[in-house]
Amino acid sequence: MTRDATGLRRGWTTGACATAATKAAYTALLTGAFPDPVEITLPKGQRPAFALAVESLTATSATVGIVKDAGDDPDVTHGALIRSTVSPGQVGSGVVFKAGPGVGTVTKPGLPLDVGEPAINPVPRQLMRDVVAEVAAAHGGSGDVVVEISVDNGEEIARHTWNPRLGILGGLSILGTTGVVVPYSCSAWIDSIRRGIDVARAAGRQHVAGCTGSTSERVVTEMYDLPEDALLDMGDFVGAMLKHLRRHPVPRLTIAGGIGKLAKFADGHLDLHSGRSQVNHELLATLVADAGGSAELVDAVRTANTALGALQLCQREDLPLADLIADRCRATADDILRGADIAVDIVVIDRAGTVVGRSGHRA
Repeated sequence: MTRDATGLRRGWTTGACATAATKAAYTALLTGAFPDPVEITLPKGQRPAFALAVESLTATSATVGIVKDAGDDPDVTHGALIRSTVSPGQVGSGVVFKAGPGVGTVTKPGLPLDVGEPAINPVPRQLMRDVVAEVAAAHGGSGDVVVEISVDNGEEIARHTWNPRLGILGGLSILGTTGVVVPYSCSAWIDSIRRGIDVARAAGRQHVAGCTGSTSERVVTEMYDLPEDALLDMGDFVGAMLKHLRRHPVPRLTIAGGIGKLAKFADGHLDLHSGRSQVNHELLATLVADAGGSAELVDAVRTANTALGALQLCQREDLPLADLIADRCRATADDILRGADIAVDIVVIDRAGTVVGRSGHRA
């Protein structure tokens, strides 16, 4: 296990764990012995070894379980037991994938898998095909197998992911493009935003909403009566959402969030996490001054502790700071979209979920 530049420990994806489990299970099916640890090759050439947590061999199948180690990343699947059961398939069938307990099934179009397929993404599928071919060549197998992937308690874990909204029902997805989990890279979240856009487009949605959290999501749902698959839990990653929409547009986009995060977006930040961007109070003071605010108000906004505090100061003097922030957000969004045919509106809320500012909304 390696560490990144910050000293944080990297981990392995569910796809890497499923691949290792498949290699060990197929080896046992052909030879009667489980390799422990089992080593695999990842797309970038790393060769991690995995200890077996579960092993079972019958006359017709072999099962191996591997506990996922996500390193120092706050991954909901950290510690999950990923199982692969390998059994002989029909002659000439190659590798056939099945969703076992705790692995979801695709029920909506727009994902990189057909409806009805197990939620095992293309890269993990190819990694598993590769290890099946490797083991078959080494031990005289045909390579015609059924690979059933399951995750203990996977259906419950999946409730804390995007899967239900994306139409992946019954459990988790088996994910990973590199096999490696980079701590706090949030690549899985960004990938979920992209998949959410793809699913909304495939469903014919004309209006989607990117929300920073559950409160803003509730607000836009009430405002626009949007279906669940039109809601994008963008969190801090407004830039990632806009860049994907630029390439895959929908007619209308609402961006909704708290005034603190949207004040950062108004300043051009595309990652709104508190550790990666801060509210620019000088910008807020400039907006207030340009709107005719008094010198005293401008100074008070410049030294306010938070964007919400600046808003409250402006509300006392009937100066629409949140509307000004919304206008700047809309301009930032248009810059990122680079002419894509998307009508953008902004909804700014306070902590109670009250709409305090808007821009670009239609009557």
